[in-house]
Parts: sequence; structure tokens; C-alpha cells
Amino acid sequence: MAWPLVNGTALRALAASIASRAPRPIRPRTGAALRGARFYASSSAEGTALGQTPLYDLHVRHGAKMVPFGGYSMPVQYSDLSVGESHHWTREKASLFDVSHMVQYHVSGPGAEGLLMRLTPTALPALPVHQSTLSAFLHPGTGGIVDDAVITRLGPELFYVVTNAGCREKDAKFLTESIEAWQAQGNPSVVLTPLDGQGLIALQGPQAAEILSGVLEDPTATNLKELYFGQSKYLRLRLPSGNASGKVLVSRGGYTGEDGFEISIPPTQTVETTELLLNSAGSERLRLAGLGARDSLRLEAGMCLYGHDLDDTTTPVEGGLSWIIGKDRRIEGGFNGAETIIPQLTPRSKGGKGVNRRRVGLVVEGAPAREGAEIVDTDGTSIGRVTSGCPSPTLKKNVAMGYVKDGKHKSGTELAVVVRGRRRKATVTKMPFVPSKYCKAGASPA
Repeated sequence: MAWPLVNGTALRALAASIASRAPRPIRPRTGAALRGARFYASSSAEGTALGQTPLYDLHVRHGAKMVPFGGYSMPVQYSDLSVGESHHWTREKASLFDVSHMVQYHVSGPGAEGLLMRLTPTALPALPVHQSTLSAFLHPGTGGIVDDAVITRLGPELFYVVTNAGCREKDAKFLTESIEAWQAQGNPSVVLTPLDGQGLIALQGPQAAEILSGVLEDPTATNLKELYFGQSKYLRLRLPSGNASGKVLVSRGGYTGEDGFEISIPPTQTVETTELLLNSAGSERLRLAGLGARDSLRLEAGMCLYGHDLDDTTTPVEGGLSWIIGKDRRIEGGFNGAETIIPQLTPRSKGGKGVNRRRVGLVVEGAPAREGAEIVDTDGTSIGRVTSGCPSPTLKKNVAMGYVKDGKHKSGTELAVVVRGRRRKATVTKMPFVPSKYCKAGASPA
């Protein structure tokens, strides 16, 4: 049975939900507040004009419904597929997402690695060239997450960093002040270079590798089967003009749980590169996809959305991201918030400090649980809140993510979520909800 199409009322609600997702502290939002909220495509929440990615006109030509997101006017869906259909298309074929609203940086110089080691808990000396890792910028002292980020080493003194659009101003201030403080202490110099205007698209789905291979300048010289999840490479594409493109940075990975690639493109070639992929693949294999499908896909994949599932008050341990903390760093420390985070790594049951709350996945019976819904135990005692939730098109179940009291976080624990005044049975479930299909060394995508 096909997942139901999104009707007009549901689409308006989804658009409002997507539009409201500027990062903010996690707090309850009532159903009435959500229903009463209004969002305007002409301006951001601060009253300033929305930005446009290099692909804005292409989105409009393809019948996109545009909504505010992260300070930009972004497509929530397109006229050819409903949100549910677009979700399935990505799982079965391939979709192309515009993620040019994300912020791309180069962090370079002799002090680049040292600075990033201070700001994040990642073991960067062990990161090979052209390898990426999920990381997080942390506040000093508290260890709260300033923003999550993907960091790729491009050279001994050069890193490529991608951060969230909604945190653009906050991150720029944090990074600039951190560099100033670093260099004032006599440390080696660091240069922060925003890649303004740089395009970024995500090609996601089981046919992604075949589609990308078909537009490479020299497919025989680049075997994508040997480019594994988390690895990257500079490549050139065969443009319709017959000329080779400028170098594009192709990184294997993405936000959907499917195999795929994120492609960073020189500003002047973003539109041509996107059209190249769409036209060469054809609409029977590749379609544009918007924020609606991206959100349901990332939730099925158990991935966090900053400002909802993570925020300035959340540590990596609370957020289920302890794995981003390098083994050596758990002993040596030396990163922002280490004095708070390292004691949290040992649970109370083993004599450590542990944490008071933990991020968990939930499968909810009945109506879907949305952000802000209260989570209660079997006695009706409040123990947490939902931070993300939606019907899962793949599982045909309602899934959610949220924070619960430590001790109530184990898989299989029976809880309840209060939805429109009624308790709905919820079961703590391991994430990802849908198994990921990344292309890893020694294995092929499922």
C-alpha cells in the first residue's frame, strides 16, 4: 500500500513546521501554538529578507513550494511528487537536494588542527586526508553544543567544515572569537574562510553512484566503488558545453541514511552541474526533493536537527553522540567542556557522574507525536519531551525522537506520549529506525 499523499491541509502544516525550524532552545510547544503560528516567505523571523541559494530559479521552474528555512527561501516539495512519494523515491531510486543554504568554510593554517581540537572533541590527528567525520563545536565549561558540523581534512593544515544555516551568525561569532583568543595566547595562526556562494547539493539514493559515474569527465579514472562512506575526492564533471567543470569536492555520505554524495560546486557552475545531473539521469531515475522528504528521511535515519534534537544546553553524551569523542581525548581532554563531558561518559551505575537525560528513539501508537509533546512513564510521571516526530513513510508507523530521564532510555522500555491530551503508548526503540545503506569498505550498499 502506498503511503498517503500529503493533502493541502497537511502540506500547509508541514510547511509551517519546516518554516519554524530555526535553531532555538528545546522547549514545549503546544498544539494551539503550532496551529496559530504564521510564517511569511517574504522575510525571516527577524524581519530581514530571505536569502536565495544559486538554485532558487531552478526550484521555481520545477514547481517548488518555497518556505523560509535557516534564513533562506527553500523548497519544501515539488509539483511532480508529494512529500511521501518523494521520500519513497529517494529510498528506491535517487533524489537531488539543494543544501546550498548550509555554511561551508575552509579552516587553514599551522594552527588549524590545534584550534579545532580545542573547539571539538574529535581526534583530528588520526583523521586521514580526504576523510570526514561528524563533530560538534562545544561551549567552554558547560560542554553544550554550539552547532554540529562535518569536518573533512583536505591537507595537513587545511580543513573543510560544513555547519548549519540557522546557526550562521552564531557560528561565525563563535569561530571568530575563538580564533582571536587562540592567537592572543601565542598559538600558531589560523585563517577562517567562508566559501560564500559555493553551491552544495546532495545526490541521495541507491542509484546515486551510477548517476554520478555517468557524468564524470573520465569515469575510467575514478572508480566510485572505491570511494567509501566518509571519504571525499576532487573530481571534474563533463558539462553539456563539452568542457570539463571546475573541481568539485565529492563527499560520500548524506543526511538520509541512503548511499549518496554531497557535492560542493564552484559558484558559477552550480546551476549547470545540477541540470547536468537531472538531464543525464532522466526523470525516471532522478527527481528533485525538498525539505519535507529530507526531514522524514533524516528522522528515520536517527539523525539530529540542530535547534530541536540538539542545542546549546545539550552535551554530546546527553545527545547520544559520545561516539564523536576520540578515545585519547576521553583521557587527555583539552577540548571545550571536557571537565563536564568526560565525567558524564561513565554512568552512575558504574560509579561515574553520568547524565540526567538521554536522547532516545520512540515508536508511538495512534496519532503521531510532534515536537514538544510530553513523555510520561507508566505511572503518568513526566520524564521528558519529544524533539522531533512524524509518520514514517517506510515503516508505516509513527516515529519520534526525544529526551527522557536517565534509566528510562533502554530499548524496549514502555512509556507514553501525550498527544492532544491523550496518552499514546510509546516504546523506546534503537535508532536508526530504518537501517542505513552507506557504502562502507568491504561492503556494498544494501
